[in-house]
Amino acid sequence: MANNSYAYPQDAHSPFTTNGYEQPQPSFSPGMDSSMTGLASQTSTPDNSSPLLLAQTKSEARRYESESRGNSKGKKRTTMFVLIGLAVLCIVVVAVVVPVYFVVIKPKQDKQDKNAPGSGSIGGGSGNSQSPTGATSGGDGSQIVTEEGMTFTYNNKFGGYWVQDPQDPFNNNARANSWTPPLNESWDFRKQRIYGVNIGGLFVIEPFISPMFFQKYAGTSDEWTLSQAMAADTANGGLQQLEEHYKTFITEKDLAEIAGAGLNWIRLPIPFWAIDTWPGEPFLAQTSWKYILRVLGWARKYGLRVKLDLHTIPGSQNGYNHSGKLGQVNFLNGVMGVANAQRALNYIRILTEFISQPEYSNLIPIFGIVNEALVEVIGKDSLKSFYLEAHNMIRDITGVGEGKGAYVSIHDGFVDITSWSGLLPGADRLMMDSHPYFAFGNGANDDPIATGTGLEAGGIWPRQACNAWGPSLNKSRTGFGVTIAGEFSNGYNDCGLFLRGVPGSHTYGGDCSLYQDSTNWNETLKAGLKAFAMASMDATRDYFFWTWKIGNSTSGRVEAPLWSYQLGLENGWMPTDPRDADGYCVKLGITDDSFNGQYEPWMTGGVGAGTIAAAATVGFSWPPASMSGVPPGSMTFLPTYTPTGTVTTLSGPTSASLKGWYDDADRTGAPATIAGCSYPDGWNAQDATVPATRCGAGLTARNAQPTASV
Repeated sequence: MANNSYAYPQDAHSPFTTNGYEQPQPSFSPGMDSSMTGLASQTSTPDNSSPLLLAQTKSEARRYESESRGNSKGKKRTTMFVLIGLAVLCIVVVAVVVPVYFVVIKPKQDKQDKNAPGSGSIGGGSGNSQSPTGATSGGDGSQIVTEEGMTFTYNNKFGGYWVQDPQDPFNNNARANSWTPPLNESWDFRKQRIYGVNIGGLFVIEPFISPMFFQKYAGTSDEWTLSQAMAADTANGGLQQLEEHYKTFITEKDLAEIAGAGLNWIRLPIPFWAIDTWPGEPFLAQTSWKYILRVLGWARKYGLRVKLDLHTIPGSQNGYNHSGKLGQVNFLNGVMGVANAQRALNYIRILTEFISQPEYSNLIPIFGIVNEALVEVIGKDSLKSFYLEAHNMIRDITGVGEGKGAYVSIHDGFVDITSWSGLLPGADRLMMDSHPYFAFGNGANDDPIATGTGLEAGGIWPRQACNAWGPSLNKSRTGFGVTIAGEFSNGYNDCGLFLRGVPGSHTYGGDCSLYQDSTNWNETLKAGLKAFAMASMDATRDYFFWTWKIGNSTSGRVEAPLWSYQLGLENGWMPTDPRDADGYCVKLGITDDSFNGQYEPWMTGGVGAGTIAAAATVGFSWPPASMSGVPPGSMTFLPTYTPTGTVTTLSGPTSASLKGWYDDADRTGAPATIAGCSYPDGWNAQDATVPATRCGAGLTARNAQPTASV
C-alpha cells in the first residue's frame, strides 16, 4: 500500500456474583420458567444531570428581575375577603407549615444535599470511603484512596473532576476535562474529538506488553501457550498468575492519570474467555470479567468514555498472537469457519445485552465487535455477510436510532480503507476502525527522525503521517461514516522487544538497541518522536494511542518505549496537552478538505438509520454462500452448532442488582454441539476434511432459528 500505511502487521498489535457471572440469569435453556427472565428495577441514576457547580448567570438574573417588575403592578382595589383570606393563610403557614419544614423537611433535605454527588462546589458530598475527606467529587489536587488503601493526588489541570458516590454507583456526572462533556451528556461525533488511549495487554496478554511472562516461560509465544505453561507451573501460582496481572498491571491511578493527561476516551480490549471457554481451550476462563467491571468503574469515576473491544474470536480471526493463538485463521475460513462465527455472534450478543443497559450505555458509546479480522485470508464478502448479520442482531436488541445502544465498530482488515465506502448505506451507526502503522510495512524505515526541533523535528515522518492517514480516513468519513483510528503509536519502525513476536526479528535498517532503551535518548530524538506523535494525532483526528503502558522486561526497564504513552508523557516525547496537536499538519503545509465535518443523518442514528435497502445486501446471505478454504458446493456440509445451549449472562458489580440482559425478548439459545456430529478442532481445522454428509439441520438464518422456551 502507499506509504505502507495499510500493510497488515505480523505478530504484533497493529497489537459480583461468583466470578461476576450468573449461570444463567436469565436462562435460555428449554423449559425454564419465564418469570426468571425479568429485569431488575432500576434504582440508580445513570443519566443524573445535576450540575457540579450551581450558579445563576447574569442574563438569567436580569431576566428574572425583569419578569418580576413586569408583574408588580396589581389592582389598586382589593376586597375585604381577599385580605382576610391572605391573613388566614399566613397564620396557617406560620403555625403549621413552617415548623414542619424546619423540623422534618429541611433536615432531611440538608442530609440529601450533603450526600449528593456534585452538589455545591467540587469536593462536596460525603460518605465516600475512597476519599480522605469522604467527598463524593473532587478536582485538581484532591486526594484519592484506592480500594487497596493506597493514597494519591488527583492531578488534572484541564478542569476535569471525578465523581464517586457509593449510594449511586452509576452516577455519570464526572468529566475528564473542560472540553469534554460529562458522561451524562451525549457524545457528538460531528463536533467532538476523541483523544484516546488503549488499555492494551491487560486482559489480552501480548509478548511485547508483558515481556516478563514470556521470558519466564521460554518457548511460549501467545496466551494459548503461555496459559499451558503457567497451568503446569503450580509451584509458582499456576494459571492464577494471570489474575494477579489483572489486579496489578493497570490501577485506578492509571485511569486518573489518563484523564489528567487531557485524554477523554479509553479503548478496552477484552477476550471472549472473560465470558466462557469450550473444552480444549487453555485460557483462564470467567475470571477477568470482574476486573473489566473494575476498569469500567474507574473510567466512570474519572469521566472517561469507553470503546469496548472484543479482541479475540474463537479459532482466531487473524492468526496473530493477540487473537489468543498464533497461527491459523479459523474464523470465516475453512471447515470450522461458520461454527466459530456462530460462537463469535453469541459473545457479541452477550456483551451487547450487558452494555445496552442504561447503567452502561452512556459509559460505553462504541462496541468493537471483531478486532483486525484479516481480509487477506478471510475475504471481504464473507466479512460483509458477518457484519450485516451482527448489525441486525445488535439492533434487534437495542432498537434503532441515536441513543439506542452503542455504535458498532468494524475494522478495515488492513486493506484500503476507502474500499469500504458505500458498505450498507442506511445501517444504524456503523463505524469504521483503522489501525495505521508504518512499523509493519516490512520496510527498512531508517530515515532519521532526530533531525532538529520545531517544525523541522521528525524528519520525513510527521509529513508521512499527515499525507498517508489524514486524507484516507477523511474519505472514509465521507463515503462510509464515522471513522476512527483505534490504534496508532510512535513506532515508525518495528524496534521493540517481542514486538514482532517471540523471539521475533525486526526489519528496521538500523540498530534497534537505541529504540529499545529510552534512557539513552537525547532531546532531539524526543523532539522528533513528539512531532511524529502530534502529526499522527492531527491526521487521524479521532484516535486511540496503542498503548497506555508497556511492562518492564527482566532488564528492569521498558524495552518497547515507542509504544508507551505513559512513558512518553513522563519523559517528554508525548504532548502534555493533546490539543497541542490540533492543526499540526496545516503547520507543516499539508491541508485536506476531503471531509466537510458533516455526516449523513443515518450515519449517526438520524433519519434513515436502520433502513438498509435490499439492493445493498445482495450477496450478503448468512451463512455466506461461499467461504475461503471451502470447496464449492460444500458449504451445506460444514459443521455447525444448534441454538439450544444455555446462555451465559454477565452480571454487574456486587453493589448493583443488574441482571446483565437488556432485551427480555431475546431468548434464542446459545450455540451447542449437535449429538452425533463430528467437529474438528476449532483452532486447527485448516487441514480438516469437510464432512461428506450433512449433520443435523444445518445452519439457518438467525431469525429462523428455533427459539428456546422460557
